[in-house]
Amino acid sequence: MLLLTIETSCDETAAAVVRDGRQILSNVVSSQVAIHAEYGGVVPEIASRKHLEMITPVIRQALEQAGVCLEQIEGVAVTRGPGLLGALLVGVSMAKSLSLARAVPLVGVHHIEGHLLAGFLEQPVTFPFLALVVSGGHTHLYRVDGIGQYRTLGRTIDDAVGEAFDKSATLLGLGYPGGALIDKLAQSGDPAAIKFPRPLMHDGSLNFSFSGLKTAVLTYLKKQPQLPRDQALHDLCASFQAAVCEVLVKKTAAALQQEGLTRLVVGGGVACNSGLRSALQGLCDKSGIELQLAPPKLCGDNAAMLAVAADAYLSAGSADDLSLDAIATWPLDQAGRVLG
Repeated sequence: MLLLTIETSCDETAAAVVRDGRQILSNVVSSQVAIHAEYGGVVPEIASRKHLEMITPVIRQALEQAGVCLEQIEGVAVTRGPGLLGALLVGVSMAKSLSLARAVPLVGVHHIEGHLLAGFLEQPVTFPFLALVVSGGHTHLYRVDGIGQYRTLGRTIDDAVGEAFDKSATLLGLGYPGGALIDKLAQSGDPAAIKFPRPLMHDGSLNFSFSGLKTAVLTYLKKQPQLPRDQALHDLCASFQAAVCEVLVKKTAAALQQEGLTRLVVGGGVACNSGLRSALQGLCDKSGIELQLAPPKLCGDNAAMLAVAADAYLSAGSADDLSLDAIATWPLDQAGRVLG
């Protein structure tokens, strides 16, 4: 099946053409980062307006790069949620229009479902497995027993890990988004220089909390005569990143043990973080766990990642009708479709 997939959940307008849920023919992403940097974060109204401006050119570019025309598309998939409602509606409305105009099936896909299956576009993993999804809006652990079969084991109770990175970077004067900058500076810093807290490490749950860690950075900075520079900045970034990675790795290890799983899949924008990738690789090498890290090009928000689930659903005849609507808050446990 030749699918056109559309993603507009936050501040990237994306479209892709994927064959049989595996072969990426094109994957176009138009980012709004430069626009929102002025405000230190995503402004929903601006994001929605930019999606309206870019959705048609992005789809046109995806079709051109794939070397296909709209008449060849056999199905349309779109991010239904979760995300910014206005932004989601742009993508959902376009997907419904194309489905109606071309008389091809339509399917709405959960944004996190796309992230946790993104690696399947390069190398499928045998079910069941544990999925760690880490991004600007999500920090979740899931047990995955098949496409459409998800159970939440743990989640953040406040800030997502990507949000903690970006807000801490803003406090350090690094700008927005700053997660990648913290990662880069951390590579030449001392992770033991500052003892930041490891939230919820001993509460017995698989949940996360990063709000307190962000506050710890603010408290530390208030005690300094000026913002850290040079090696002091590198050490602070390394210490912050070490605290984040330790929490993520230890909670992930606990989830693997609890569920008796031997496979781990990691996706989402923060899965690009070099410190986290190294720490998770170390955990899996030590424990004999099969690890699949989504390739960096598929970690951030993109449309190709939707194709894995979409192809499976449409191939099984599980399509949506034109009553499909966007959902801003949507637990993944409620989004799956059991395939026959």
